[in-house]
Amino acid sequence: MTEISEFIVRKDNLAEGRVETREAPPLKEGEVLAKIDRFALTANNVTYGVVGERIGYWKFFPVEKEGEGIIPVWGFADVIESKHPDVSVGERLYGYFPMASHVVMAPAKVKEKRLFDGAAHRAELPPVYNAYARVKAEPGYDKEMDDDRMVLYPLYATSYCLYDFMKDKGWFGAEQVIIPSASSKTAIGCAYAIAGDAAAPKLIGLTSSRNKKAVERLKLYKQVLAYGDLEKIDASVPSVIIDMSGNGEVLGSLHKHLGENMKYNSNVGLTHYDANEMGPDFIRDRSEMFFAPGHIQKRTQEWGPGAFEKQAFLFWKDAAVKSRDWLIIRRENGADAVKRAWNAVYEGKTRPDTAWVVGF
Repeated sequence: MTEISEFIVRKDNLAEGRVETREAPPLKEGEVLAKIDRFALTANNVTYGVVGERIGYWKFFPVEKEGEGIIPVWGFADVIESKHPDVSVGERLYGYFPMASHVVMAPAKVKEKRLFDGAAHRAELPPVYNAYARVKAEPGYDKEMDDDRMVLYPLYATSYCLYDFMKDKGWFGAEQVIIPSASSKTAIGCAYAIAGDAAAPKLIGLTSSRNKKAVERLKLYKQVLAYGDLEKIDASVPSVIIDMSGNGEVLGSLHKHLGENMKYNSNVGLTHYDANEMGPDFIRDRSEMFFAPGHIQKRTQEWGPGAFEKQAFLFWKDAAVKSRDWLIIRRENGADAVKRAWNAVYEGKTRPDTAWVVGF
């Protein structure tokens, strides 16, 4: 009998996590059992936990005990048992998995290059999280880029969504784009996209003093400032903010400094999740939480199925190769490694130029 190991956290205290083991249930007709090979852990996963109730991230992989949950991750899995006529043992999938050793799936809408998890409890959740790539059918699939894909594709796909969203909105009339937490991977992905567009506004990065030199070395931002120097930003210029930090103090100060020239604030991540209470200077009526799946669905309606994803994938692959100049991937295995990696990411002890790839 296969045993499933799962990393379970308390929803109200994400630092409190443990590994539990249970027997895999017998498969029903139409189901498969996939062994999760490995998955990435970044600040993105912390955001999934922090906003889990608001966005619905806890609903993907529910647990029995009230107040607990499994944080979703992006990774690869191999089908080791199948009762589905169109999905064979040996199939390799990329997508949205639980922080676990195995998962039972109910493949639906099975096509040559992808399938969906049709489990009933996932039916109302965003399709982008229910879709899985059948990677062996992808033209030019390169297994050597699996780790890059786990770490960067979910982040850089969001980066590309943000770039495309801002471009679609005419940058809200802004002449400069300000990115707090500029050392974060999603911010760097945004910077790759914006810096690659000669018609885009100039790009300003805000980061901590200790990360300032590393961000400058990327040569993506026209100006890089430490948080304590944000008053050096030209407040006479119409500006948009793409915020990865969720730091209420920084955002409040930035909004106050820019005043009427703060045209729009897109709240994306929570790298500073412990400082995300917005103060009195935060301009709420020009700020919105960005939800990438919503933008993808909009583009799907406008451009047709798969068209936007194809563009995002091409962008990710190019940016991922460039990122090898600075990105360090730590690879470890075992339940202890999973817990250690999660604690390091959650407590902010993982350097911006480093990412974890782990597995049970």
